[in-house]
Formats: sequence, C-alpha cells, structure tokens
Amino acid sequence: MAQAPVVRLRDVTKSYGTGAGRTLVLRGVSLDVEPGELVALVGQSGSGKSTLLNIIGGLDMPDAGEVEVLGSDTLHIGDAKRAQLRNQNIGFVFQAFNLLDHLDCLGNVTIPAEFAHGAKDVEKRGLEALRRVGLSDLAKRYPAELSGGQKQRVAIARALFGAPALLLCDEPTGNLDSETGREVIDFFRELNSKDGVTLLIVTHERRVSSVAKRVIAMRDGMIVETSDDELAAANAAHGGGPA
Repeated sequence: MAQAPVVRLRDVTKSYGTGAGRTLVLRGVSLDVEPGELVALVGQSGSGKSTLLNIIGGLDMPDAGEVEVLGSDTLHIGDAKRAQLRNQNIGFVFQAFNLLDHLDCLGNVTIPAEFAHGAKDVEKRGLEALRRVGLSDLAKRYPAELSGGQKQRVAIARALFGAPALLLCDEPTGNLDSETGREVIDFFRELNSKDGVTLLIVTHERRVSSVAKRVIAMRDGMIVETSDDELAAANAAHGGGPA
C-alpha cells in the first residue's frame, strides 16, 4: 500500500490586509510532498514561499483550502493539537538562527522539551543532537561565542531534538559563507538519505536546489513550471551567483 503524502495541500489561498490594502499572497496552491523527499522551493522575494512554509508548519493559517501534514488536518485539529504536532513531529530551521542569547548551546537545543510535558532524557537527547551536527564539545558555549556556521548547526540540532519526520527550512544557508553553507547542505542531504527525514527547503541558491530530489518554483503566489530561468531569477534577486 502506498504511503500517504507527508504534506498534502489543495487550493490553498492566503491574503493579508483588508479592503483596498488586501494583498493576495497564495493563489490556490496544490502540492504533495512524499515521504523521504528532499524538495527545494524556489522563487523571487514575494512569491509566497515563506508563507507557504509557515502554513505547512502550522505557524500561519490559510484563508481557504485543505492542509494535511503527517496525516493531520491542521486546519481543524485545534490549537493545542497543532502545537503538539509542531513540537513532536516537525523541525524548523530559519535563516536568522533564532537562538536565545542567555542560554548555552545545550539549553537552546532542548527548548522544545519545555513544551512537552513529561519529556524524558532531555539532556542526553540534547547532547546527541549536538553530536549529530558535530558540536558536542560546545554544549556549554553561548551564542555570542559561536561563528555563524556553528549557530546554524545549533539551530539544526534544536530542530532535530524531537526526531521530526518533517524538517522545514527557510533560507537555511542565507547567512553563511559558501564553505559553511556547503557543509550545512551536505548535512541535510545525509539527514535525508540516511535517516529518511523529509525536507522542504525554501531557498534562492542553486547549491541547495542542486541537491534536491525535486525543485518547485513559485511566482506571484502560484506554483509554476520549474525552469533554469526561474532559478536564475530567484538567485539574481538575492544578489547571488551560480554555485
């Protein structure tokens, strides 16, 4: 029997503002992401990529449409169950790292445990997550003592803390130099191929999209046919070059 999609979207629309100031951001997006896929979502700024990612992750709600993630209808399960789904089954990695300066690396990684009642072996699992990203020896360092690449690895370790089935990444290499970005991409590829984690990565960079099993392009709130021109336009809009 075929497995159900990890992500299933049907005719998803999203707008912000009201009246004359209303902006339509997503225009009837339909999309399936299958188990074990590594998908790159590309497009110029304002195309709706990040909004779509936030809706999949339950951080935002659409105006209309159907959204199923890991078998759950996220539009109708209620806030508490939606938060539980995010905390236990979905990992998030953002361009800005989003680390808390007053917590050391281990403390940042184990933050999800604060929202999971009765979480067990928190420190052990946190150290294991840091080990997986090559930072087990930096558990007691604070964000101010880390390089950009190390901060992103801590953010990835935090995302992996709950052993998610789905990892959502929004421009995860955007603040990194080329070499460090390549290391992060290689880690994502290994996470996908060896651990079977499904990844959906919003990116404008060819070096990320080149390792994806599937590339989906967006323009003006809609999914369009993926082409080299679309990738080049997204890359140029961010001031990048071929990688």
